[in-house]
Amino acid sequence: MAGKISFLVGFGAGYVLGTRSGRQRYEQIASKAQAVWRDPRVQEKAGRAQQLVKAKASDAGAKVGEKVNRTSSEDSWTQAGTNGAATGSSTAHSGSGGNSGTSS
Repeated sequence: MAGKISFLVGFGAGYVLGTRSGRQRYEQIASKAQAVWRDPRVQEKAGRAQQLVKAKASDAGAKVGEKVNRTSSEDSWTQAGTNGAATGSSTAHSGSGGNSGTSS
């Protein structure tokens, strides 16, 4: 029983000390990150990156729109040809299947 109590006391002390030092280190890292983020050079680069991403996204959107329009017009042309072929082949199969079913 004394072993369990000393283990729990040791664990509690280690936890508290570790938590304090961990929290202090976290505060140091967060403070440094905020200082870096507030640096005008970093803000300038971030602004340029944001503008570049917006431009590329706009270009990509236009290209996707062109492809969609081109694909949908090709699909409507293909579907028109396929529908006719499908109707013809479907009729041939159904006629052939009907004949074999009738002759049995």
